[in-house]
Amino acid sequence: MSVDDEAGWRKLWAGYLEFYKNSDLPEAVTANSFNRFLDNDEWFAFVAVEDTQLVGFVHALLHPSTWSENDVCYLEDLFVAQSVRGGGVGRALIEKVFEEARSRNCHRVYWITEESNKQARILYDDLATLTGFVHYRREL
Repeated sequence: MSVDDEAGWRKLWAGYLEFYKNSDLPEAVTANSFNRFLDNDEWFAFVAVEDTQLVGFVHALLHPSTWSENDVCYLEDLFVAQSVRGGGVGRALIEKVFEEARSRNCHRVYWITEESNKQARILYDDLATLTGFVHYRREL
């Protein structure tokens, strides 16, 4: 991803926030997130482009693990425009994360999604193993 992708990314980001019912995210958080992807060794992001339009993005974060000497990769966000869903864009973005994680000598890639995200889970079930872990969270 490059600085030239910001306008298209922001449009997709707004769709992503709407999908997860979080449209009131402060602008400062959005701006900070985009800047992280441009100049940070721990974060990386890729976009998918069709006919000069951004149609998808993926964001990932590398971090140490107590289960490996190598880092692991957390695929934090994945979004594909509704108009191209089911056409391989999501798969290509995830495969790009796998490729980047391998190049950085990561032990594994992992991610979470909502249980009800059935369309995405069809793809995820094809690409990875459902672990069965339960996700807990507490806002601070």
